[in-house]
Amino acid sequence: MFAGLPELGISNGEDLKETLTNCTEPLKAIDQFQMENGILLPTLQSALPFLDLHGTPRLEFHQSVFDELREKLMERVATIAEGKDEDRYVKLEELLEKSFPLVKMPSIQPIVMQVLKHLPKVPEKKLKQVMADKELYKVCAVEVKRQIWQDNQALFGDEVSPLLKQYIVEKEAALFSSDLSILHNFFSPSPKTRRQGEVVLKLTQMIGKNVKLYDMVLQFLRTLFLRTRNVHYCTLRAELLMSLHDLDISEICSVDPCHKFSWCLDACIREKFVDAKRARELQGFLDGVKKGQEQVLGDLSMILCDPFACNTLVLSTVRNLQELLSQEALPRDSPDLLLLLRMLSLGQGAWDMIDSQVFKEPRMDLEVVTRFLPAMMSIVVDDYTFTVEQKLPSEEKTSLTYPTTLPETFSRYIQENRVACEIGLYYVLHIAKLRNKNALQRLLPALGESPVRDFGLMDPLVKASQTLITLCVCVCAVDTYNDMAFGDIFLHLLTGHLTLLSDEFGSEEFCTAVFDNFLLTSFSSKENVHRHCLRLLNHLHQKVLVSYMETLTKTLEPPKQSSESVKELYTLLKEKLEASKKSPPEPEEAPSMDLGLHPVAVPSTPSTPTTPL
Repeated sequence: MFAGLPELGISNGEDLKETLTNCTEPLKAIDQFQMENGILLPTLQSALPFLDLHGTPRLEFHQSVFDELREKLMERVATIAEGKDEDRYVKLEELLEKSFPLVKMPSIQPIVMQVLKHLPKVPEKKLKQVMADKELYKVCAVEVKRQIWQDNQALFGDEVSPLLKQYIVEKEAALFSSDLSILHNFFSPSPKTRRQGEVVLKLTQMIGKNVKLYDMVLQFLRTLFLRTRNVHYCTLRAELLMSLHDLDISEICSVDPCHKFSWCLDACIREKFVDAKRARELQGFLDGVKKGQEQVLGDLSMILCDPFACNTLVLSTVRNLQELLSQEALPRDSPDLLLLLRMLSLGQGAWDMIDSQVFKEPRMDLEVVTRFLPAMMSIVVDDYTFTVEQKLPSEEKTSLTYPTTLPETFSRYIQENRVACEIGLYYVLHIAKLRNKNALQRLLPALGESPVRDFGLMDPLVKASQTLITLCVCVCAVDTYNDMAFGDIFLHLLTGHLTLLSDEFGSEEFCTAVFDNFLLTSFSSKENVHRHCLRLLNHLHQKVLVSYMETLTKTLEPPKQSSESVKELYTLLKEKLEASKKSPPEPEEAPSMDLGLHPVAVPSTPSTPTTPL
């Protein structure tokens, strides 16, 4: 406990023990020891007897004096470090030399750590001693740890790894939240709110102004993204840079070539829209990548692969298409739309680019612009034509029926092209937001294909048998690029949007479109789909057709190998169903049509009626 005192010429307990062992008059020896090692203040000696009269132990007095002096010294260390004297760090290094031998003493340790904290460059020998001692390493300030980490990537990785795991767990928990809502979903928090998360703040503190540590974290994120394909690492890459931007850490922001691009994109994400002015800025950054600096495209693609960036780009694409429809213009005539597709393509190709180390913008398939988007716009026109037809007086109506098939180009491109698939999926969300039941029933079967299963009219036992047979013999052919329709982000958003159509679940036709023709085509092979099905039913079970709900309950019963989260959701659903049987719910009021969203002004010509996309 008192190791290091002899090195400084100060007596310790061993010296006192030796003195008492060899002396003939112990009391005099103790007095002498106190005189030599007590507070060297002559006027104090005459005052000490007064403390004795008040029953104050000498230990208590000396401890209080020690604590006061320690606080004063620590304040003085901070003052010296913050001063402008040229030799301020020389003074601190001298103090470190004198105090470091006592670093293991609990009472002196805070002073040593304070000195270490304020030295911009701690002597290497001292750093190695701190790193070698687990207890010292644990209590030293992050400023000291940064100096250790920058030359010990493995140790830094050990510190960062739990934080990265925690970040991914938090993101996935948000996607499987039990709260289903269109207003409060995964993309609801603003960028600044997200940057206040525990992991981002801790990483920002660990990095400080150290460019080397920042580069290490980015390398960790690239490696994990390559290993797992988890796009949340792309989110963290963008959030970390903007968190440092918020703190005005110019030492890092000025050397990251993606800083201004991320800053501009962050503003777009905040507004959930890329306006014309920011589109020109973003295009300028992309066009400004010089020859020999193409490697920056790897980081730019990773930033654009962030789901929050992708969400903003696709929403802006849908809004752009809305404006083109109102103007009777073609997609290929819109520079802003072409830029959005360019950025989407760059973001979607992030993994391939970083994996291949070929830093070149992926070539955009022009037929997405010339064929796929016009096909998607034709679906909107079909929908609008049918809606107008229904509003006509009966004598003016024709025998027009709502289309049930989709343009072959649309179906083919959502299977073969990732950018087209992303836009197609967001269009599905858009029509769900508009409560367009007919369009949903037309589009959902195109996202997942399976044998036709009509559960609604079957006897329960027959239904259960049919379900088992179907699951055994059916190898489902997913009709979207790389199973994107069954990704957690899309399913999270879709389940939230479907709450707007809760009353439609009383229709067997609508249930068949949502469950039989889409969700149930993949739930047995993809546990995440199983979880999202159960999330939706836990929220809407009272609205689903009773006979259909019974079948779904049997179909969705988890097998033994299912995870605990699936089993818990299923148990919760069963409990809710039992409770609703005992006490039927009172009829609910019609849900408010107000989504809290601001209307978008869309230019239109008087002669051309338009409908919001």
